[in-house]
Amino acid sequence: MIFEYNELHKEIIDSSRKFAQEKLKPLRSFYDEKEEFPRELLQEFANVGFFGIALPEKYGGLSGGITGLCLAIEEMAKVDAGLSLPVATSALGAIPIMLYASEEQRERWLPDIACGRKLAAFALSEPEAGSDATAQKTAAVKDGDSYVINGVKHFCSSGDISDIYVVFASTDPAKGARGISAFVVEKGTEGFKTGKKEKKLGIKANPTTELYFENCRVPASNLLFSQGFGLFVLQETFDYSRPGVAAQAIGIAEGAINETVPYLKSRKQFGQSVSSFQAIGHELAELSAKTEAAKALVYSLAAAMDKDFIPAFEKACENKTVLRDELKKISRKRWTKHSAMAKYLASETAFEVAQRCVNLCGGIGYMRDFPVEKFMRDAKVTEIYEGTNHIQKNEIAAQIIKEH
Repeated sequence: MIFEYNELHKEIIDSSRKFAQEKLKPLRSFYDEKEEFPRELLQEFANVGFFGIALPEKYGGLSGGITGLCLAIEEMAKVDAGLSLPVATSALGAIPIMLYASEEQRERWLPDIACGRKLAAFALSEPEAGSDATAQKTAAVKDGDSYVINGVKHFCSSGDISDIYVVFASTDPAKGARGISAFVVEKGTEGFKTGKKEKKLGIKANPTTELYFENCRVPASNLLFSQGFGLFVLQETFDYSRPGVAAQAIGIAEGAINETVPYLKSRKQFGQSVSSFQAIGHELAELSAKTEAAKALVYSLAAAMDKDFIPAFEKACENKTVLRDELKKISRKRWTKHSAMAKYLASETAFEVAQRCVNLCGGIGYMRDFPVEKFMRDAKVTEIYEGTNHIQKNEIAAQIIKEH
């Protein structure tokens, strides 16, 4: 892609690419089949600094912004989206803390997240609250200087390997969407435990689990921003996190192409390389162009976000204020439409590219000892998590209608 990266971004690309080839590639088939995550890999991620890419240096991060985070996710997804997912899921759990936490809360949680001592996660989905995130059944009742949480969450990515969970719960059911609040719950809190691990189509090495809250008492100081602001926390988190899903999707598409082209060059049919057939060449051209177009949208969006995000975070650290308040001072722009567009376009592209790469490779493409079918399975979830693509289209359409 024609894009100017700064020196930090170039370092992130190089280190992520090297890490993926040296650490992830040798493990990807084994742990995909085993459907387990090698916990020792978390320390390997931490050693390179992946968990602190988007965090300011004040908390032990790299100040790489949304762009740096997307670059790392993309590079590693080119090799394996499942094993590399904890980098993305911890960022997803950290973003609401970055945006809405007080300075005291940031000091309490972000240094541990940045250095990889503790992994963050995001707990929103419930059996009856998926695309309709406002239908939360998990409840949090104020009791003195604590909240008591009861309920069930499911489909929590990196569920049982995480340590700090941003949990959404209803604090005032009568107010509906305006009665949802966001809390930070730490592993080991009495009344909180992880449950069943799901068996999935793709990203199988990453543990997706249920979370149970049974009279789980958390300090009132673990409430993010203010009671009843959970919907705002949720919406703005997705505005900043969806480019990461889009970057993962781009990486998956690129990974599928990277495995397909060498095979097509080596495969001989009718006395010549399969890649020399015009129909095959046209197909590769189309898939590559679509991937590049989606990538351009993702990184133009990430760069635009960082123009506000990075300086606003510096101000929040300096003034000991809430990042969201500092962002409002710079611009009241919301990224909902373009973030949804990036996630929608990149994920649709990824699944199409991976699926067609399987077709291009013929019989071997369908076999599990050849990596292309795994890219297809992994691509599918990018169309689903952090809001299905039907929800992305709803978001885009609503913003377009509002603008006109």
